[in-house]
Amino acid sequence: MYTVDIDREEDSDDVLRQQAANGGQNSSRASGPEGRTEPTQVPKRTKNLAAKIPLADLSRNLLLAYQSFGVVYGDLSTSPLYVYKSIFVGKLSSHTNEDAIFGAFSLIFWTLTLIPLLKYTLILLSADDNGEGGTFALYSLLCRHAKFSLLPNQQAADEELSTYKYGPSAQHASSAPLRRFLEKHKKSRTVLLLVVLLGACMVIGDGVITPAISVLSSVSGIKVAENKLTQGEVILIVCVILVGLFALQHCGTHKVAFLFAPVVVLWLISIFALGLYNVIHWNPKIVSALSPHYIVKFFKETGKDGWISLGGVLLAITGTEAMFADLGHFTASSIRIAFTFVVYPCLVIQYMGQAAFLSKNIPSIPRGFYDSIPGSVYWPMFVIATLAAIVASQAIISATFSIVKQCNALGCFPRVKVVHTSRHIYGQIYIPEINWILMIITLAIAIGFQDTTTIGNAYGLACMTVMFITTFLMSLVIVFVWQRNLLFAAAFLLFFWIIEGAYLSAALIKVPQGGWVSLLLSVIFMFIMFVWHYGTRKKYNFDVHNKVPLKWLLGLGPSLGIVRVPGIGLIYSELATGVPPIFSHFVTNLPAFHSVLVFVCVKSVPVPYVSPEERFLVGRICPRPYRIYRCIVRYGYKDIQRDDGNFENLLIQSIAEFIQMEAVEPQFSSSDNASFDGRMAVISTRNVGTNSSLVVSERDDSDEIVSVQSSRSLTLQSLRSAYDDENPQMRRRQVRFQLPESPGMDVSVREELLDLIQAKEAGVAYIMGHSYVKARRSSSYLKKLVIDIGYSFLRKNCRGPAVALNIPHISLIEVGMIYYV
Repeated sequence: MYTVDIDREEDSDDVLRQQAANGGQNSSRASGPEGRTEPTQVPKRTKNLAAKIPLADLSRNLLLAYQSFGVVYGDLSTSPLYVYKSIFVGKLSSHTNEDAIFGAFSLIFWTLTLIPLLKYTLILLSADDNGEGGTFALYSLLCRHAKFSLLPNQQAADEELSTYKYGPSAQHASSAPLRRFLEKHKKSRTVLLLVVLLGACMVIGDGVITPAISVLSSVSGIKVAENKLTQGEVILIVCVILVGLFALQHCGTHKVAFLFAPVVVLWLISIFALGLYNVIHWNPKIVSALSPHYIVKFFKETGKDGWISLGGVLLAITGTEAMFADLGHFTASSIRIAFTFVVYPCLVIQYMGQAAFLSKNIPSIPRGFYDSIPGSVYWPMFVIATLAAIVASQAIISATFSIVKQCNALGCFPRVKVVHTSRHIYGQIYIPEINWILMIITLAIAIGFQDTTTIGNAYGLACMTVMFITTFLMSLVIVFVWQRNLLFAAAFLLFFWIIEGAYLSAALIKVPQGGWVSLLLSVIFMFIMFVWHYGTRKKYNFDVHNKVPLKWLLGLGPSLGIVRVPGIGLIYSELATGVPPIFSHFVTNLPAFHSVLVFVCVKSVPVPYVSPEERFLVGRICPRPYRIYRCIVRYGYKDIQRDDGNFENLLIQSIAEFIQMEAVEPQFSSSDNASFDGRMAVISTRNVGTNSSLVVSERDDSDEIVSVQSSRSLTLQSLRSAYDDENPQMRRRQVRFQLPESPGMDVSVREELLDLIQAKEAGVAYIMGHSYVKARRSSSYLKKLVIDIGYSFLRKNCRGPAVALNIPHISLIEVGMIYYV
């Protein structure tokens, strides 16, 4: 195998513009004995450019810090609406005195300091994956620095991606035994994946619970001011807001994003001013509760009841995970600036002021936040609180869409429709099926519980489980990615697990009082993910063990024993090497096939993004007369497959580039036909249009190519024209490829390029398997239940592979095949 590398992109826009002006020339790398490529020298930045970066970075980080308020901190900043109410419930309501309130505030202060400030801001934000954060980023880092991945189709060429090697590559001696143990035992890697998926399921649970508790807690202020309103009328208002919130998701957050940051900033300023007023007006002695002495005193007085109340205290840090999960939209520095200098002080002062008010107004604990607002500013604060709650809900809903997309990339979630809501902001997506499911469950929770304390029990359990899992994954990153000593990682794990374990245990105690909702939702989503992942892996293993022998294909000759008609056949398969069994099934049942065949494999790799320059791997399966190629299209777990209608053209240009490149490579002079399959080249889709010898020109739909025989009948062509007229949004970009005169070009290369162009003009057909997966008769009843009922149900009710891959229906050929796994 050989690869072609391109110069890495520089961080500066000036450098990018300079490279574009110079033509964006490529540089090649020769492959080593194991298929790895030799590194190329990356140009160093100039001193003048380096001198400008600090000032530019500062202004950029300040701008991003401002923008992060509306996306990252909406959930965390609205917690004061319901924290104290959730703490002093149950048996702890008998301990409502000044010392208990001082102790509760001290617990909140130190919880905010140790987990969001210390763990996330100072430590976790440094564990990014090429700028991306979240549990999937940690898992991706681990999979690349150790063989933990369970993703199929992984190749040595994937390790040459520019985003693959991130962090130190040397292995610390103390971590070697642990690494060998985890790599050797597949069950341990499976457990690791299950832990990551559990965290993902809890985040999805947050997407259900957050809108319910945020909107319900903010709207409850109406009942405080207007005693005439009944609880049913308040719930009706909540439902109207929730339905409107989910109904507007298809518009995309970018259309209202300019409102988000100002709303949260105004909210933070308001609660800061309110907290400062309450401290000065009601009880300035609350400042002394910053001492941890009050925590010890709190537990001495309350005992077991105080420990159970930790389930309410942890609500003060719900939404903290967004600081790490949304890292990809901002920078670590901008998030640190926003939290350390704005969010953290505002929250501390607000909780301090609310505690000062409650210490002198004990009966107001159930309505602590709204009762602490002076009457003259009550309604403005109510409006701001409601807007802030909507912003908080929007942030977690968007995060849920992203999590589902990442689970789908890992092969752990059924195919869903992903809609781009912004042409300019990458990563803003909308998933209709998930949106309406979330809305139905959220409405059911709001109507069913009608109480923020009960919903808060479920909310706290979900959030603390995610934090607990993140701490575990981070300790593994410290060992395998940062290459630190095992003792350092163990100290980190034990310190935060002791703190988070206390909160998690208190949240588990409240499972009967609403916490069961989080467990039920996580079990349902985990079951869906497990069934889909299990069925997908079994289907892939069937393809691997039933691949068509290359000798059989070569024995058929260049004609494959059938008629080769003009046109290109794109055969989709999950196999990165070998010929899928669906091909032999097709050949043996049809008398003709296309003159040019391309086996296409669309796969995910454990990196967040794959640059366009490295997306396509192109190779040849059989000798040149067969005209059979392979194209592997690689996407990261946060990449989006855009339907820009240009895939066919990029594929043809990439194959043409490969054909010319192949002619000058000495590796392909070998007469060993069996060695063809597996030798691939990285073709840059960004430079292929400028460096390719093919001349590309736009073509009108009415422009027919008379000189090329078409494999499509006139009836089919008229159907295609009618289809394009009815679906203008699906219209493909029509281009014409021409081969200019080049006296120095090899005759065989020119002939192959002409065949490729003629095949493209004749038409492109997409060939996929319409598979039915069934368990063998000898399988256990549990396996039959999972495959025949669970997996089959999910396959029938999710998006088809052709829809997920944006394949035009008019050009699709499906081949039925039964998989007995």
